[in-house]
Order: sequence, then structure tokens, then C-alpha cells
Amino acid sequence: MRRIPLVFLGVLLLFDASLCSAQLPNPLKKKKVDKSTDTANTAEPDKQLFDRAMDDIKHGRHDQGRLALQTLINTYPDSEYLAKAKLAIADSYFKEGGTSNTLQAIAAYKDFGVFFPFLPEAAYAQLQVAKAHYNEMPKPDRDNTQARQAEEEFQTFLQKYPNDPLAPEAQQRLREVQEVLAEGQFRVGYYYYLKGDKRAAAGRLMPLANRYPLYSKTDEALWMLGDIYEKSERKDISSTFYALIVRNYPLSNHAADATAKLKSFGAPIPQPDPKAVAWMTAEQNTPRPKESLVHRSFGALHSKPDVDMAAHNGAPNMEPESDTLSGGDILKAGAKNASLAMSSGSGSNAVVEKVRPGDPAPATSSGSTAEEVTPTTSDSTATTATTPASDSSATGAAATSSSSTSSSSSSGDSTGTTGTGVVTPDTPMDKSAAAAAPPASATSSTNADGTTTPASTDNSKESSSKKKGIKKLIPW
Repeated sequence: MRRIPLVFLGVLLLFDASLCSAQLPNPLKKKKVDKSTDTANTAEPDKQLFDRAMDDIKHGRHDQGRLALQTLINTYPDSEYLAKAKLAIADSYFKEGGTSNTLQAIAAYKDFGVFFPFLPEAAYAQLQVAKAHYNEMPKPDRDNTQARQAEEEFQTFLQKYPNDPLAPEAQQRLREVQEVLAEGQFRVGYYYYLKGDKRAAAGRLMPLANRYPLYSKTDEALWMLGDIYEKSERKDISSTFYALIVRNYPLSNHAADATAKLKSFGAPIPQPDPKAVAWMTAEQNTPRPKESLVHRSFGALHSKPDVDMAAHNGAPNMEPESDTLSGGDILKAGAKNASLAMSSGSGSNAVVEKVRPGDPAPATSSGSTAEEVTPTTSDSTATTATTPASDSSATGAAATSSSSTSSSSSSGDSTGTTGTGVVTPDTPMDKSAAAAAPPASATSSTNADGTTTPASTDNSKESSSKKKGIKKLIPW
């Protein structure tokens, strides 16, 4: 009976001792001191605000940190930490992530570049703008707006800061962005290729091969283009694309087949470019992550594009997309941007050039200028004229020449040409000359009694330009 109170008393004593030890301060543990309010801190107030903000951002308190930095900017506009504060705000938005924060980061980085363009950090700010768009870049089969903006920003960085230490990183990111853009075009072109729509497939694959030579499937795109034109019985154009494979992609899986095609066509076989051999060898020796079966199976669940197959060597395309050629282009010798130029079987250089309505007509194979047929906007009768005269005398001469020349028209046709010029809807014409000139449809004769008899239309004298036209090289 006496042991129970003694045990209870011992428990109480131990409990009291633990409470006393908890309340007593530990002499070995130093109390955390707020350096910004410490009396021993002799730093300037702007320095204290900056240090406190950076500490908040470091520990994930982005809102508090940005508020302190904005207070520094508004209170001390002449502070030496002004540029650092602006850049830190942009970094805070970029680090926090999210779509809205990324947009804020892009605006803040661009604002820094406007106010401090000559600081060394301006290059870093420009690169961060491009990386912000890069992080928002979706898969190739999605909207490519962010990818195009990232391409533009990386190109801007490399043009403004080509010797910056961050240039190699920007160059590699640009290769990856262009890999994603090319992949999106390739998938659409491949779909039309399998579907049998030759025009749509060529319209996607041709600008792809011209703009993205470092794309991992450019050789396959060239092979499909060669097959499209071969099936369209245009072996002269088809041999151009096969020759591009042999010369620019000598280590490709299609190189041997392309060589065999050229032999069967009787076209010259070009020698492989030594630079292309060195580039493809370096790409094959570049270590790449192996894609496992699990990664391949669950790849559809990933929201980010796969850039493992992007090139790691070679200079990416630095020209804006607006300066390149579209899918509605035709093949013509001597065009600008001759990255697709290659000696074909006929000995000519076939490249891509766009022909727009109103532009000078391309030269034909015989060296003459082909005439262009342009529909009128007023009625179904074709309107024809020569080059507009610069003065009144030339205008009268043109009218006289026009009145002395017989012309023809066809009521069922909506287009037609006479003369050697091309008339577009916006062609300036003199009203007096137009009134003096007789109708282009037919000529008239005056009888002895003073009556006028209209001449009948002679279909045999129809303008030869309607028969010629522009010889389109796309056969479908």
C-alpha cells in the first residue's frame, strides 16, 4: 500500500523536471536575429530591402519578395540595386511557373531589356524570354504559336549576342524548337502522302525540306517528294530530290535507293558533300537517351514535346519564316534561297520560287517570256493592254496601235490575252486612251451608205497566249 504513492510521486517529479528543462533557454542554440532590423546592421535601407526580398524568394515566398522589390523600385529610384531588383522580379515569376506567371516573366524581362540594354544581364534577359516560350511549347500536333515565338526569340538572341557565353545553349534550344516545328509539318505532309493528295503533301514537305535541313526526318521528306513527282511522271523534278538525298544526306537509309533511282532515270549521280558526311557522323555518335517501352507507351500522357532526336551539331536556320517559301510554290531555275538547288537530270538547277499574280512571268524553256492570263473584274470579256504609257503622246500611240490591230474575244470564256503585256486589276490606264481605243472583242467596217457593220468573230485568230499560259511544273 505504501509503494503506490511513492511511484506516483516519482512520476510527478520527472514531469516537473521536463517542464523546467523545456522552459530554460539552451545556451548552445543562438537566437535567430533579423538582420534588417538589427541595430548592428549598418547597411543602407535599399540594401536591406533587397536582401530581405531575395531571402523571401529563395524560400518560396515569391509574393512577399516581389512586394519588397517593388517597394525598393518605387522608394529608391536612384538605387544601385534598381536593375537587380527588376531582374529579380522577372526571375521570381519565371521560377514560380504557371501560364500567368510566365507571361508576367516575359513582360518583366522585356522591360529590363528596354531600360538596361547595355548591361551584361541584357543577354540573360533575352535568353530568358526565349526559354519562357520554350517552356510553354506544346507537342508538335498542337498549336505551334509558342514554338514560333520561341524560335523568333532565340534567333534574336543569337543575332544580337553571337559571342555571349550563353550562345551555345541558345543554339541548341533553337535546334530543338525547329525540330518540333518541322515535326508538326511532317506529320501533316505524311498524312496527305498516305491519303494520296499529292498537292497537299508537296505543299507541306517542300517548305519543310527547304527550311529545316537539320530536322531528323528531312531525308525522308525528300524521298516522299521524289516519289510524288516520279508517280506524276516528272522524273526531271523527282531526280532533283533524289540527288539532294545522295549529296546532303549520304548516310541516310534512303541514300542507296536514291542512287538506284538516279541510275534508272539516267540522271547524274552527285558526290556526297564532305561536310554532310561529317555532320551525319557526328549526329550518329551523339549519345541520346534510349526510349524504353514504358516511355513509348505512356508518351501520349506527356504534355511536353519529345526533343531527344533534335540535332546537336550544325547551324540552325536563322532566317524568319516570312522570308521562306510556302507550299504553293513552283519549281524554277535561278530562284532566291537556293538551299534546295541541286543539279537535276536535265542539267538545270531546280529550286522553289513563288509566282504571284501581277509578277513578271517566268521564262519558258525556250528563253521567251511566258504570258500570264489574268481574269477581269468587270465582265466576262477579257481586257488586254500593253505597258501603260508614261505621257500623253505614248498613250495616243498605244491607242493607235491598238486600233490598228485586230483582236478577238470569246463570250463563253472569262479570260484571254492579246499583246505582250500582262494586265492586272490594279493596272493604271488613261481614261481618254481607253475611250479612244475600239472594243477588243471585234473590229467594224463602214459600208458605202454610211452604216456600220460589225465584223464577225474569228476563232482562228484567237490569241496564242491563251494557248501558252504558264507551263506549270506541278502536274496535278
